[in-house]
Amino acid sequence: MMTSEAALLAAAAAHFGFQATVTAVVYPALARVPAAQWPDAHRAHTTAITGLVVGVYGALVVTGGWALWSGPDAWTLLALAATAVAFAVTAAAAAPAHARLSTGHDPGRITALLRVDRVRAAASAVALAAAVGAMW
Repeated sequence: MMTSEAALLAAAAAHFGFQATVTAVVYPALARVPAAQWPDAHRAHTTAITGLVVGVYGALVVTGGWALWSGPDAWTLLALAATAVAFAVTAAAAAPAHARLSTGHDPGRITALLRVDRVRAAASAVALAAAVGAMW
């Protein structure tokens, strides 16, 4: 039977893999799209990634809730706090940036999105490391 710590570790690993790919590959490629092609590229990106975001974030919510309900240790609490940082940065900065970028190409906003995304990547790395610690 799977424990809440193992489930959280699996979700944190999926989140880190997803976020690292977005940070290292997806967003840099999107940032190189010429302004004339931006509307179509951004729309295609949004359509392609939305389901994955819902799945990864949904898994984190479910496993995080289970971990809280199970009586978390300090490592688990750190993993949940780092995940909460990633969620907060997404809600407060990344999602609004995408909304503004859906109206048109803006190099300054793209640069800001890349910067904010590195915070999400760091938070997902901390969450993964803490989830590993929770397994010991």
